[in-house]
Amino acid sequence: MKEDKNTKKKLSKSEENKLLKEGKLFEAAYDLFTSKGIHNTAISEIVKKAGVAKGTFYLYFQDKYDIVDLIVVRKSNKILIEAMDEVIKSGVNNFEDSVIMFVDYIIEVLRKDKKLLKLIHKNLSWGLFDSAFRNIEQYDDARKIIYYFIDELEHEGVSQEEAEKILFMIVELTSAIVYSSIILKEPDEIDEMKPLLYKTIRKMIQN
Repeated sequence: MKEDKNTKKKLSKSEENKLLKEGKLFEAAYDLFTSKGIHNTAISEIVKKAGVAKGTFYLYFQDKYDIVDLIVVRKSNKILIEAMDEVIKSGVNNFEDSVIMFVDYIIEVLRKDKKLLKLIHKNLSWGLFDSAFRNIEQYDDARKIIYYFIDELEHEGVSQEEAEKILFMIVELTSAIVYSSIILKEPDEIDEMKPLLYKTIRKMIQN
């Protein structure tokens, strides 16, 4: 963290302005995507809300779907790191229990933020794994968390390839169930689905 702070201090004025504009575009796009939907949001609306010229948008992003990808990665990684922090604070030592606690935290965050859930649910797994398996420095913490779970599964006798697939399926299953039960109320409310979801996750880990 100290290195990050020092790096920020060394940024030139032009670099600071660049980060500021990028941040404004990111926040403007996120607000519009979650309120109007991705398809109903035009780039002209994003730049107007961000207070920058339209040409500036293309200095940072190819199109609006490029910024969607960035939102998915940043938001999903933030949730991931927060979930792991909660597991660490709890002091839970049993691996299965820590996974359930981890998943439960993610569910509760998305239950409270339905707009975020609608935006990222189809790409949640992609967001987590894209940042983990590509060498992106700013997502080191998220990558370490994912590899922690993979290592624990390997200790249970699972190969690395299978461990990666199991973790991916857990996140994918959770994402799908959370969206269906919270947004669509199908096949039941999330509190009714949780026990079945957690039972399934435990079986996935044990097998």
